[in-house]
Amino acid sequence: MKIKIVIVFALLSVSSCQFFKSEDNRIPVARVNESYLYQEDIKDLVDEGSTKEDSTLVVQNFITRWATQELLVEGAKRNLQESKLDDFQRLVNQYKKDLYSKAYLEALVNRSIDTVVSVSEAEQYYNANMEAFKLNEDLIKFRYINIDENRLDFKDLQSKFQRFNSEDKKELDSISIQFKSYALNDSIWIKVSQVLNKIPVVSVENKDQLLKKSNFIQLKDSLGVYLMRVNDVLLRGSTAPLEYVKPTIDQIVINKRKLELIRDLEKDITKDAIKNKQFEIYN
Repeated sequence: MKIKIVIVFALLSVSSCQFFKSEDNRIPVARVNESYLYQEDIKDLVDEGSTKEDSTLVVQNFITRWATQELLVEGAKRNLQESKLDDFQRLVNQYKKDLYSKAYLEALVNRSIDTVVSVSEAEQYYNANMEAFKLNEDLIKFRYINIDENRLDFKDLQSKFQRFNSEDKKELDSISIQFKSYALNDSIWIKVSQVLNKIPVVSVENKDQLLKKSNFIQLKDSLGVYLMRVNDVLLRGSTAPLEYVKPTIDQIVINKRKLELIRDLEKDITKDAIKNKQFEIYN
């Protein structure tokens, strides 16, 4: 039996095509035997800013791919062994059940899961699994400002940056818009690789200066002067601090809660089904 494929663009009048026998108001754009592709299936394919030529090409390619797949599926149904088709159908049915089950359980879990992980709970997990939190790269606590060396207040800014008491920090914060770039929060751990990416004057050759605790660094390039201060250092291979890995621990703990909640939900659903005579096992 010869298979015919008909491609019809949405701009054509539906009434002029004898192939379409749709019982609803959807507008078909292509047919492969008894399978139809509708305008609503392709309405989101094209971006608003696309040209007419690009839009036409995208739609045509999509329709052709759809038709090819439909033809291949029909060919498989005609030519593959019945046992193979049965195996495929079982896989399709199982996949459908898995999709529905997963979506339903996720909805139930998201409705009742506690996503707050206390510091004490995070500490407990951290202390029990410290070997899993070895650093694979260097970390530092660090601040910097990039300013013009010719500023009249350069020496004053340099002094305040190094001293960095509460008043100094407040004043530097207030005038930070004048800096070419800056990072004044030196209470958090950051990767040395991030510093290399952020600050052009820091390179692989001089990055060792960043690995010295309580070190003040002053470097220059065509953009100005970089004042840098390293407050603390943790080298590769050290145990990561809790504050640095807590987001990871939070996610681990929440995932464990989800798994436990899913197991409980599955047990409760089965118990309720047995209680309500919805589930029976015949001996």
